Amino acid sequence: MFKNDLKKIEQRVLKAIKAAKSETDLEQVRLQHLSRHGELAVLLKQLKDLPPAEKKSAGQAANAAKEGIETALQQKGLSFQMSAGVTDGGVDVTMPGHSFLTGNLHPSTIIQQELEDICRALGFRVLEGPDIESEYYNFTALNIPADHPARDTQDTFWLKKEGQVLKTHTSAMQVRALEKYGAPLRAVFPGRCFRYEATDASHDTTFYQLEGLMVDKNVSITHLIGVMKELLRAVFGKDTKVRQRPGFFSFVEPGFELDISCFICDGEGCSVCKRTGWVELLPCGLVHPEVIKAGGLDPKVWSGFAFGLGLTRLVMMKYGIDDIRLLQGGDLRFLKQFG
Repeated sequence: MFKNDLKKIEQRVLKAIKAAKSETDLEQVRLQHLSRHGELAVLLKQLKDLPPAEKKSAGQAANAAKEGIETALQQKGLSFQMSAGVTDGGVDVTMPGHSFLTGNLHPSTIIQQELEDICRALGFRVLEGPDIESEYYNFTALNIPADHPARDTQDTFWLKKEGQVLKTHTSAMQVRALEKYGAPLRAVFPGRCFRYEATDASHDTTFYQLEGLMVDKNVSITHLIGVMKELLRAVFGKDTKVRQRPGFFSFVEPGFELDISCFICDGEGCSVCKRTGWVELLPCGLVHPEVIKAGGLDPKVWSGFAFGLGLTRLVMMKYGIDDIRLLQGGDLRFLKQFG
């Protein structure tokens, strides 16, 4: 008797589900037959009164019927959604689509990562330093005492906390690295630098450098020039026209300026190279004995070279960018070109 009644209810419900014309009709079928007071629930309450011999098979039949009805309800509901253009994930497939924007690396980041890989291949480790630096590491440890005129040329952002500055050059990591790792040492220090100066096509208040330092025994200018040329060759994929001229930097002796022929104008003269045909790219020289001392080493035993690669200017040369301000401007039309 129980199984016959169950079969009749199942057939009646499945027929009602099939006949439903809308989600509202379908909900009415569910409430009428599957709610707590629906006819199926009323029938299932009779299970406890069945003889023990029938109870197991009757229970199995009831579960099978209930699962069949619930599956039919779900499939019918899904058919209504699909006909309305809505998937089971709640997405209306009839709505106009839109593209998802993907990010890309900033050109400065691209070049920095390339340089880091090149330097690692040359045996240099890559170290990073803080943007907020102490006056000691930014100046004093680099042979730039408080009364030295070189401080005036750096247009420093001084912070309210005494003795703290925004790093004016990545050279500030030289003594930090020597103190921590000693010698021999090959390391580069990529980083962001800050200077309070007027902006133009080739100057900005925020720019990037990559400082290089090699300290060992019997290091000479020949080692310096060899590394510089190999670095530029790897970056540009070809030999680069360079010129070397004397330069003064308190933390190297002797000091040099290594310029490259301007890629923007092919050496003819433009706003980037200030009409000279050359771009200052690699201030460099042999590490000053006082810096070796500040790093806790004996300058009679150890020597080295250092260079400060103008990473931002290198980006401009690499990609033919004629205004440095584009790099910090945040214009997505400009930045998308490097995706």
